[in-house]
Amino acid sequence: MERPAWAPRSIDISVPSVSRIYDFYLGGSHNFEVDREAARKALEFMPGLPKIMQANRAFMRRAVRFAAGEGITQFLDIGSGIPTFGNVHEVAQAVRPGARVVYVDHDPVAVAHSQAVLEDNADADVVNADLLKPREILSSPQVERLIDVNRPVALLLVAILHFVEDADDPYGAVAELRDALAPGSLIVLTHASYEGIPLPAERAGGAVDVYKDIRNPLIMRSRDEIARFFEGYDMVEPGLVPMPRWRPETAPEDEDPYAFSGFAGVGRTA
Repeated sequence: MERPAWAPRSIDISVPSVSRIYDFYLGGSHNFEVDREAARKALEFMPGLPKIMQANRAFMRRAVRFAAGEGITQFLDIGSGIPTFGNVHEVAQAVRPGARVVYVDHDPVAVAHSQAVLEDNADADVVNADLLKPREILSSPQVERLIDVNRPVALLLVAILHFVEDADDPYGAVAELRDALAPGSLIVLTHASYEGIPLPAERAGGAVDVYKDIRNPLIMRSRDEIARFFEGYDMVEPGLVPMPRWRPETAPEDEDPYAFSGFAGVGRTA
């Protein structure tokens, strides 16, 4: 298999990656045949997966505009993936020029791409780190340079927590990040769930099994389990809802039924 120039030497291009599969669903070009094969397998069970990813991105952009409108000028996007059109820094800096953004991902392809995209942007950077090691993220030179944790920060955890098993204590990591950020900080979160998927759970389970097979288990949590990530936050209206129902800019009724799979919400610390 040819290794394209954009693929860092350190990565094994024979193993599918969640962020490259996501890139494929969004119509990106930074994925390999092994990623496309896994994606196509999952699509056999859940043909609406790309719609879910698009709904995630659209919610993320609305939430970033909301945060910037509320006066937040610092954004920490963990599990940011491969940069695609309408990234956090583009949306935030359009509303607030000079807004500072740090992306965090543990996929070397996502990090390499982000570095290339952000080369000329002094107010944005990327860290190669893992959500489960909040201290490493917060003490990274990139975060120390761009983010002042004594002022409110918007913490983005969009479509990442469903890749963390309970055994790895995602709730603990989210709480540690919450406690490290100034009062008035926001959490912006989406999470996969069987609730809202326009398919029987067994059929959707076939797509979930594809992720298990590539050693990136997809953990479907209930609405109540997802709500626990917001402990210590006050929910921003309209609360924890399907993605198209969070402060929509177009009629939710016009959305694809798959866009309602899973939940989205924004919380604010007191």
